[in-house]
Amino acid sequence: MKNKNTKFSSEIVKGYDRAPSRAMLRGVGFTDKDFDKPQIGIASTWSEVTPCNSHINKLAESVSLGVNKKNLKPVIFNTITISDGISMGTEGMKYSLVSREVIADSIETVAGCEGFDGIITIGGCDKNMPGCLIGLARLNRPSLFIYGGTILPGIYNNKKIDVVSVFEAVGQFAKKEITKQELKNIEENAIPGPGSCGGMYTANTMASAIEALGMSLPGSSSQAAISKEKKLDCINSGKAIKNLLEKNITPKDIMTRKAFINAITVTIALGGSTNAVLHLLAMAHAIGVKLNLDDFTKIGKKVPVLGDLRPSGKYMMSELVKIGGIQPLMKILLDAGMLYGNCLTVTGKTLRENLKKVKSYPASQKIIKPLNDPIKKDSHLVVLYGNLAPEGAVAKISGKEGLVFEGKAIVFNSEEIAMKAILEGKVKKGHVIVIRYEGPVGGPGMREMLGPTSAIMGKGLGKDIALITDGRFSGGSHGFVIGHVSPEAAKKGPIAIIKNGDAIIIDAQKQKIDLKISKKEINKRMAKLSDYKVKYKKGVLAKYASLVSSASKGAVTDYIE
Repeated sequence: MKNKNTKFSSEIVKGYDRAPSRAMLRGVGFTDKDFDKPQIGIASTWSEVTPCNSHINKLAESVSLGVNKKNLKPVIFNTITISDGISMGTEGMKYSLVSREVIADSIETVAGCEGFDGIITIGGCDKNMPGCLIGLARLNRPSLFIYGGTILPGIYNNKKIDVVSVFEAVGQFAKKEITKQELKNIEENAIPGPGSCGGMYTANTMASAIEALGMSLPGSSSQAAISKEKKLDCINSGKAIKNLLEKNITPKDIMTRKAFINAITVTIALGGSTNAVLHLLAMAHAIGVKLNLDDFTKIGKKVPVLGDLRPSGKYMMSELVKIGGIQPLMKILLDAGMLYGNCLTVTGKTLRENLKKVKSYPASQKIIKPLNDPIKKDSHLVVLYGNLAPEGAVAKISGKEGLVFEGKAIVFNSEEIAMKAILEGKVKKGHVIVIRYEGPVGGPGMREMLGPTSAIMGKGLGKDIALITDGRFSGGSHGFVIGHVSPEAAKKGPIAIIKNGDAIIIDAQKQKIDLKISKKEINKRMAKLSDYKVKYKKGVLAKYASLVSSASKGAVTDYIE
């Protein structure tokens, strides 16, 4: 009798005509009994490229152990990772967002080819997570995601530091506030071992959003990379994937519109990264859920920022882990009617059922503020429109920078030129830095502007200047920053016509971003724009530039009008 749980693998290994396939699999350790078991693909993003992923091979082994214990056949395979933190500010960073698509494509390719009945993915660095989820969504087989876990903080001068501390120290050194030796000391102590960057940057933001979405086990987003809890999370995935197989629960059952609203709600409450906008749009596209920029605005009007977490706040993810992670926060939001409790999750239970026995945060904790005393009463993720961004732009406004900024443009056609000007002191109080031709097509690859934003902070200009770009920001960026300006300069967006000295007004309250010149002058300048010449003629960046959609649609590579 055919096993309903081996729907895909049976096509590969059953029947006399599949003898060659079985012969190949015997070469990697399969036995006769294994051919009757459901096969579970375990997509590992292990690499020595970055500390975010350097331990994931061991996590994959724990997942394999957990799967094997449930009489399922585990098969570990690898996909790639890159490091934003290492490549930031260089030409190499153009590959960062591209890697999300490569990861999704590779997971879909291997699982689709090999006939896995279920898939478990493990991600560490931030592009791993949406890449994994996009791949799982396309396949729509019983599956779940495991987060590799957060790094522990570095310590310098009795203060907790992380990679963003190093970026900001570069600005401090340029301003001569610290010595070369102090810069080196910060560099040497910021990264103490494996795990993803330690604030509510993009990795921890996306891990939290995916848990809220229901695609990882409860607690998975809030565990240290090197901990018994993370190892147990991996082992427990075996029981979870078996249950998903037996009940035939697939990502389409879990990744619903209501589940995405839950993910956005938790992202806002935590003060998460602007990259979540880009990635959640892409994940929704992959599963066929309608989600757009305006959904972030609608949800943001009702949801406050509660997490006092880096980069805008004080605390690190490791400190949130110690008080219970995001589960108590989700319980608070659920009890307040801000989450949909009936959404199905990878436990086979609803979100409400998962949260039923969750304990409250300790009364003395200060990391998550109460609903009646939020850090900000509405979202820090603000979608702006105006004559500079007809298709939208995404701002990260904590409120500490103010809500309105008007200044004179200082324009740069690449990140490197802008960074040089900032470090040389050419950017002054009252400037609106414009960094363009860094969008999905123009970069290509939509680089993150952590270097410029950190240098600005390091120079003490965080409240005195604004920065707009058709590129994007790291989760570690903070200040008056606006990214994802669409259409981008390479697609003849209005950001391409800005000149030095032009007045720009950014109003987070009115959700407007405007170039203060006449419509006649805008039309005149637009008419003079020439077609953009793509910088790369072959290779992955050339392919990406020819396929990628606008940031306002998630910068996906399979968008068809």
